[in-house]
Amino acid sequence: MTARAETQRRRLRLHDAALIGGMGVVAACGLIYEYLMAHYAGRILGAVEPTLYAMIGLMIVAMGVGAFAAKWVSAIYRGFAWLELGIAILGATSVLALSAAVAFAYSLPELLRQLYGVDAFVEFEGGLAATLVTLSRALPFVLGFIIGFLIGMEIPLIARVRQHVHGKHLEHNLGTMYGADYIGAGVGAAIWVLICLKLPIAHAAVGAAAANTAIGIGFLLLWRDALRPAGWLWLGHGAMVVLLVCFAAFGVEWMGRLSDTLFKDRVAHSLQTPYQSIVLTKRHIAAGKPDVLSLYINGRLQFASNDERIYHAYLTTPPMLAAYRRERVLILGGGDGLALRDVLRWKPAAVDLIDLDAQLLKLFQGADAAAPGWLSDALTRLNEGAFADARATAIVGDAFVEVERLVGEGKRYDVIIADLPDPSHPDLDRLYSDYFYARARQLLSPDGAFVTQSTSPYHAKAAFLAIGKTMAHAGFQVEQYHANVPSFGEWGWTIGTVAGRPASARMALAEEAATPDGWLDAAAIAAAFAFPAGFFDGVADIRVNRLGEHAVYGYHQTAWQTFQGVYFAGEEVP
Repeated sequence: MTARAETQRRRLRLHDAALIGGMGVVAACGLIYEYLMAHYAGRILGAVEPTLYAMIGLMIVAMGVGAFAAKWVSAIYRGFAWLELGIAILGATSVLALSAAVAFAYSLPELLRQLYGVDAFVEFEGGLAATLVTLSRALPFVLGFIIGFLIGMEIPLIARVRQHVHGKHLEHNLGTMYGADYIGAGVGAAIWVLICLKLPIAHAAVGAAAANTAIGIGFLLLWRDALRPAGWLWLGHGAMVVLLVCFAAFGVEWMGRLSDTLFKDRVAHSLQTPYQSIVLTKRHIAAGKPDVLSLYINGRLQFASNDERIYHAYLTTPPMLAAYRRERVLILGGGDGLALRDVLRWKPAAVDLIDLDAQLLKLFQGADAAAPGWLSDALTRLNEGAFADARATAIVGDAFVEVERLVGEGKRYDVIIADLPDPSHPDLDRLYSDYFYARARQLLSPDGAFVTQSTSPYHAKAAFLAIGKTMAHAGFQVEQYHANVPSFGEWGWTIGTVAGRPASARMALAEEAATPDGWLDAAAIAAAFAFPAGFFDGVADIRVNRLGEHAVYGYHQTAWQTFQGVYFAGEEVP
């Protein structure tokens, strides 16, 4: 073999390595963009899992359309270089654009209200405001389609470049490119799970866009002869590098400010954990009155400090009264420590609390170094330093999995309190399933009591009834009760016992002179179990929430999305 032939062979190997490796990198970036758009769109639109599936499906279709469209690109080298730059620009800026669009759409009515002095009770629900909200909700899918379309053009173009470099037809060219694509996508999925979910979403976007930009710059260097003149391409990639540096430095702050505009109160602290977006807001009421702290998770209010004691009193007092013993208590969820605070007032011997999010626990333990000092102090005052109590043990884990583990260990509890998020996501639905309740029943002492928050009996009536029916199906003697929590409106709970008298009968016989929460008495508790005549008439048509069937989730989504939480008095349950 001549020296020239050997040089040519090495050159082809170098180009092959660059093209196949580059294909793997851009495939990883493409998958990260899919997850990024789906993840962020789910935050905006609320229904996380349906949005995730819809977004990924839409982007896959767009990739197919892009693959067809690639055949019309004649300048394959220049086309691929511009393609990488375009993907990098859209990938880096899409989440910022979505944040800006949503912030503007939802802030405009308030700006108009202030500008024209419109009464606070007048709602802007039609015309321009409604159109902007609709457009902001459609924008994630528009951007997702465009990004998917551009990603779809990558494989055909890079395959044509490789064939052109070899100067002949390559029999397994497309197979090689698709192999690199699939492997790269797998690597991208691993990067998303192991790295991106732990980063601010802006940094995840910057990282993927930086990789696309690096591939583009490498392409400009390696195939510079085929790309001359390339002045505009170099200028574009240089500008992209500057944009990435700015977005890496300030993107989180910009997106935070845009997100803050969606809350009516001043945002005191926010953090993104691998599981959820957490925001704490602060509102000053008047001189001499304490400020109101509110916790939002994924945009949904979890508590407001001015009335949380009502919710937690109704959550904890009935089961503690109904249980014949209160030595060992299990709390599922409740990472804010407020239910734990109330339970500790009953002087139990030990309380185990299970919450999925270690960062949420750290925040309410006053140990989040990023939180302002005054906020950490305020939160630990609110929960009375419950996590520092020697009787309390905080366990980081999935309640569904941890309950299974505790059953396997043969643990028993006198009281189990489920302070879990609403069933607004299919993954949360399992925590309201017959299987989960049956396992919780195995953990409960025969003379113990189990309670779960059960969403609103009026705004999500079918979901409320389904929770009660599902608990009964799992073997509990079930009763349901409700109370008005000003921040939430009318709210409901479901309590169950395993043997003997039902909870209300046990509470009627309780000899407690006063409840430790200082809020409830026997009359208030008895009133909470009273519902309007005919309230339970439609329960026969309600489905039991069997594991995997998502009945409670479906009822909850219908109530809040289809009927917008409107309660129709006297109407049949949908």
